[in-house]
Amino acid sequence: MTTERKAFPVLYVTDVRRSVEFYALLGYESRYQFPLEGDPHYVGLERGESSLGIADSSWPEAQLGINVGTAARFELFVYVDSVESTVETFRAAGHPILQEPATMPWGERQAYVTDPDNNPVALATPI
Repeated sequence: MTTERKAFPVLYVTDVRRSVEFYALLGYESRYQFPLEGDPHYVGLERGESSLGIADSSWPEAQLGINVGTAARFELFVYVDSVESTVETFRAAGHPILQEPATMPWGERQAYVTDPDNNPVALATPI
C-alpha cells in the first residue's frame, strides 16, 4: 500500500496575512493555519491541485539558522482564466504590475505582477 505523497513550496514572507490576501486574489484558499488563533506563523493554501505554504520569514532563521534575505527568492507561474482581468484585479488591489499582458511566441497571453515580498508572479492564459 502506498500513501499519496505531495510536494509543495513554502514561501517565506514578511507578513503572512498580507501574503495570504495576495494569493487569495489568484483563487488560493486557506486550508490550515498555525497557530489556530491569533496571528498566523504559517498558512496552508490550496487552489485546485496546487498548494502553497506561507510561512513567516523568521521561521528558517529561528529553526535552521538560515537568513532568507530580501531579494526575490522565487517566481510562481499561475494559469488563470483571463490574464487581462486578473491583472486588473491586482491593479485595483494596489499591487504592482511588472509586465502588462502580452502575447508570447509559445502561444500564451502572459503578464507579471509582484507579490508583497517583491517576488515575480507570472499570469498566463493559453491562446
